[in-house]
Amino acid sequence: MTDKLKTDRTDGVLTITLNRPDRLNAIDIEMLDALIEALEAAGKDDETGALVLAGAGRVFCAGADIGQMIDRTPADWEQIVDHYLDPVRLIANMEKPVIARCHGDVVGGGLGLALACDFRVGAAGSRYCAPFVNIGLAGCDMSCGYFLPRLVGLGRATDMMMTARFVAAEEAHEMGLLSRLVPEAKLDETVMQLAGSFVTGPARALAFTKNAIRRSLDRDMENEFDYEIFAQVQCLQSEAHRERVAAFFAKQH
Repeated sequence: MTDKLKTDRTDGVLTITLNRPDRLNAIDIEMLDALIEALEAAGKDDETGALVLAGAGRVFCAGADIGQMIDRTPADWEQIVDHYLDPVRLIANMEKPVIARCHGDVVGGGLGLALACDFRVGAAGSRYCAPFVNIGLAGCDMSCGYFLPRLVGLGRATDMMMTARFVAAEEAHEMGLLSRLVPEAKLDETVMQLAGSFVTGPARALAFTKNAIRRSLDRDMENEFDYEIFAQVQCLQSEAHRERVAAFFAKQH
């Protein structure tokens, strides 16, 4: 494992930290491969109930490492751009909750990673930007074109992606990009409380819920209803459901 990525598991919460603070956690191929490896392992690890994605130093992530944008053939670029989407795919398809711990600047590919997560907890003073058009790239890079319009709506996504402006934390929270907005001093506490609530929660029900949410982005109503029926029947038969119903009624007496 490269030192460009750190992992730490505490009480069932795995924190994956992008660790190139001297480069604002810019994602090079070595870090990318390590991140993919860590996400794949976490998805299979029964001891991990929730994940936190964080950045070392003063920012979350400045995006892909521009230093790697050298002359390549179109075929090479196609492979590389697709490869940078692999951690996004893993986060979106993982059955476990994934929380982005957002501080400082959350930019470019870093924004794409955060958008793929189930929750984005942001510190006051953090900023969000899809800067791609500023360097002559399409503004839809690293999942932004898929997730951003779904999170904040077409108009706001268009504004962010076509102007490449920085959005302050308060506006990001108001538009729905951030799930939580907290003072920076409370960021770690808030993130770990949220992650911990999932570790002690009904894992199977949470997995079905996340899958239902993700499926609904691309399916019509009846297909989604079919999945809801399937998922709920599975949960209704589970021991976790029976235990929680019994605990609920016990509190009534």
